[in-house]
Amino acid sequence: MQPTPIRTNVIGSYPFPGWLEFAIHHLDKFGPADLEEMIEDAVVAAVHDQVTAGLDVITDGEQTRLDFNLSFYGYLKGITPNESETRKFGPAAHDQRGKHSIVEPLRAPEGLGAVKEFLRLKRLAPAGPTLKTSVPGPYTLSGRMLPNQQYPDRYSITEALLPIVRKELEDLVAAGCTEITVDEPSMSCYAYKEDTKRFVDIFNRTVESVQGKCRLSTHMCFGNFKGRPVGYRSIKPMLPDFLDLNVDEIHIEMANREFAEIELLAPFAEKMDVAVGIIDVKNYYIETEKDVVERIRRCLQYVPAEKLAVAPDCGLSQTARWASRQKLINMVRGAKLVREQLTK
Repeated sequence: MQPTPIRTNVIGSYPFPGWLEFAIHHLDKFGPADLEEMIEDAVVAAVHDQVTAGLDVITDGEQTRLDFNLSFYGYLKGITPNESETRKFGPAAHDQRGKHSIVEPLRAPEGLGAVKEFLRLKRLAPAGPTLKTSVPGPYTLSGRMLPNQQYPDRYSITEALLPIVRKELEDLVAAGCTEITVDEPSMSCYAYKEDTKRFVDIFNRTVESVQGKCRLSTHMCFGNFKGRPVGYRSIKPMLPDFLDLNVDEIHIEMANREFAEIELLAPFAEKMDVAVGIIDVKNYYIETEKDVVERIRRCLQYVPAEKLAVAPDCGLSQTARWASRQKLINMVRGAKLVREQLTK
C-alpha cells in the first residue's frame, strides 16, 4: 500500500525548456559538453517546478528523451532509422513518428539510459519527494520497429526486447531506485483487439525479477501525440485480465475521458493501488483547486483514500510549461485539501 493517502504523482515527462528544444533541432551547433550542461539545467528546471508544486513523487521530467520513448532506440543495436514508411505532411498523427528497420539481432550492451537519468536526478533533487523513473515496456517499444524475417511480427520483436527492458529495471533497482513505472500504453490502446492474457504474461515476465524490490507501477493510457489519442478509449476491454498485472499501482487516464467508466476503478482497487489521471494534459483549461477536490471525491467513491493517488492523465511533455506548472500546483493544493478534510 502507498505510503501517503491521496499521494500526488506524475507520470514521467515534463515540457522541455525552450532553449533545450531549440538545441535538439540544431545539434550541429553544440558540443557534447554543451548538450550535457543543457540537459542538466533542464532537469534542474523540471525538478524545481515539481518540487515547488509540492508533489509527493517527482521525476527528472525525461529531459533526455525525445517524444516519451524515441530516444531509447538510440541505445539499441541492430536497428536503423526507416523514414520510407513515415508520413511527412498532413494532420498530426502517430504515423508521423519515426520508425526503425531491424538489420541485426536486437541488443543494448550499454542499457537503455534510464540508470544514468536516475543517478542524475538523485544528485540534483532535494531531500523529501520520492524519486521515480519511468521505462517503456517491451510491447510499447516494439511499436516503432518494423518486422523482418528474423522478427516476423510485433510479438517476436517484443520478446527480443523483453530481457533488455528487464535488465534495465534490475539495474535501476541496483542503483537505488525505489519507485519505477513501466509504461505500456500500447497495451491499453489495443486491449480491445489483442489477447489481453498475453499482454499480462508479457508484462509480468518483464518485471518478475524486480517485483518486491521496489514500488512498481504501470501507466495505461490511450496515447498522446500532439494532443491526440491513438487507441480505443475504454477501460472495459482491460478487465478482468489486467487485474492480474503484478504491480503495486496502476495509473489510469480519466480526466480526458470526462471520468467515463469511473466505476471500473473499483475492481482495480481490490487488487492494487490506483493512480487516477485527474488532470487533462490535452486541454489548456487549468483545473482549479475546486475542480481537483470534486474529482478526487468522485474517485473516493470507488477507491479508498489509502489506495488512491492522483496524477495528470499522461506525461506533460506536450503541454506548455506555463500550463503544466499551474495544473500541478492546483492538483497538489486540491489533494491536500481533501486529505485535511478526511482527517477532521
